[in-house]
Amino acid sequence: MCGIAGYVGDKDAQGVLLKSLSRMEYRGYDSAGIAVIEDRRMFVAKKKGKLKVLADELCPNQIKGTTGIGHSRWATHGVPSDANAHPHCDCKGKIAVVHNGIIENYLELKSSLKREGHKFISET
Repeated sequence: MCGIAGYVGDKDAQGVLLKSLSRMEYRGYDSAGIAVIEDRRMFVAKKKGKLKVLADELCPNQIKGTTGIGHSRWATHGVPSDANAHPHCDCKGKIAVVHNGIIENYLELKSSLKREGHKFISET
C-alpha cells in the first residue's frame, strides 16, 4: 500500500501535499516524497523514514509552486531508501511519477529503456 496525493491550485503545494500525506501516512511509512513545479522547474524532495523526516528537512513553504504530487511508501519491492522513495523522475529530471503496487514487467521495461540510453537510480 502507498499514499498518493496531488494538488493543483492557488496555495503553496508543499504544505498541501505534506498535510495530505500526513492524513494517510498509515498507507506507507517507509519513505515519503513530493515533487512540485515552481517557475517551470521541478523540485523533488524525498526521504527514507516517516513523513516527519521529510517535513523536518523542508523549511515551511520552501518550495513555492502551486502544482505537485506526493507519495508515502510502504516498501513491497526494494528496500526502504532515499533512492527507492517516490516520486521517481526520468533521467532528465523533467517528469515525476508516483504509483501504488508492483509493475510486474518492470525488468523488461527497464532493460528496454536502458538500451535506449536511460539511466536508473532506484531499484523499483
